[in-house]
Amino acid sequence: MSDISPRLRIALYQPDIPGNTGTILRLAACLGLGVEIIEPAGFDISDRNLRRSGMDYLASVTLTRHVNWQRFDEWRRGNGRRIVLASTGAALPYTRFEFQPDDILLFGRESAGVPDHVHEMADARILIPMVEGQRSINVAMSAAMIAGEALRQTCWN
Repeated sequence: MSDISPRLRIALYQPDIPGNTGTILRLAACLGLGVEIIEPAGFDISDRNLRRSGMDYLASVTLTRHVNWQRFDEWRRGNGRRIVLASTGAALPYTRFEFQPDDILLFGRESAGVPDHVHEMADARILIPMVEGQRSINVAMSAAMIAGEALRQTCWN
C-alpha cells in the first residue's frame, strides 16, 4: 500500500473514551487515513493526552480538531465531502454500500451515538449487522471494519 494515499477520513463525534480514540488514531496511522475529532470530547484531548492514548502513532496521523459540529460541517461542505454515518439505527449494511474515495466515516459517542440533527445531516447511514439482542460493537472495532471495507472498495482493488 505504500504507493496508495487514501483520501478517506474517519470522524469521531464527541468521543467519550480515550482508549478507543487512541486505537482509532493507531488504525488511521497504519492505514494512512486522516482523523477529524469533533469537540467537545468527554475527556481532555490535549496533545499530551492524545499522544498517551495514541502512543507513538500520533505523529503519523493527519489529525484535525473541530471546536463543534457546525465548524466541522462547514469544513466538510467546503471540501465537498460526503458524511457516511455508522449507526445502529440505519438499515443498509456497510458491505452493500458504495463508498467513495473522499468519504468521511462518522462515528458517534460511545455513550450516546449522535444527536438527531447530526443523523439527519448525514449523506448516508450504514450499519454493521449483528446478532439480534446485542446493542453495538465497540467504536474502534466498528471503525476498523467499515474503514477496511471502504478502502477495499476505493483503493485496494
